[in-house]
Amino acid sequence: MNIQRIHHVAYRCNDAKETVEFYQNVLGMDFQLAIAEDEVPSTKEPDPYMHVFMDAGNGNVLAFFELPNSPKMGRDGNTPEWVQHIAFEVATMDELKAAKIKAEQAGLEVVGPVDHGIFQSIYFFDPNGHRLEITTNTRTDDMMKRLHDVAPDMLEEWSRTKRAPKHAAWLHEKEFAGT
Repeated sequence: MNIQRIHHVAYRCNDAKETVEFYQNVLGMDFQLAIAEDEVPSTKEPDPYMHVFMDAGNGNVLAFFELPNSPKMGRDGNTPEWVQHIAFEVATMDELKAAKIKAEQAGLEVVGPVDHGIFQSIYFFDPNGHRLEITTNTRTDDMMKRLHDVAPDMLEEWSRTKRAPKHAAWLHEKEFAGT
C-alpha cells in the first residue's frame, strides 16, 4: 500500500450551517461542498445526514456530519478535553498572533501562545466543543534530527515504565533556546 495523503478527516457537528460559518469566519476556510443523504451509503441504514467539507489548505480537507436523528453529541468523558484536538499550521509567529486576536474578537477564550520548544500554539474551542490548535513552527533541522533519533528509545522506555522519558527534556531548557 502506498498512502498518498489524508483525503479528509471527519467529525460530528451540532449544526452544519453554524459550523461552516465558524470555520469560514474565524479560520478563513473555504466551504468546498455538501453531501446530504437519507441513507448511509456504506451501511444502507436510514439515517439522514448533512456532510460538509471545508478547505483547510494545501489539499487538506476537514469535514463534519450533522446527524439530526442521533442522540445529542457529547465527548469522551474519560479523555481530558485537551487531548483530542485538530491542529492547523500557520507560517509565522505574526500570523499566530493575528489568529489569536481574530479568535478573541469572535468572543472565544484563547489559551496561549504556548511554547512547545519546536512550535508555538494557541488553543480554543469551536461551537461543537472540538478543541482547535493553531500552531507555527519554531524548530530547527538539528532539533528535529535530535528528536527523531531518540524517538524509538523514548517509546520503548514509555512502554516499559509509563513515565515521561527525559531524552528530549532539552526542548524546554532555556539554554537551548535559539540553537
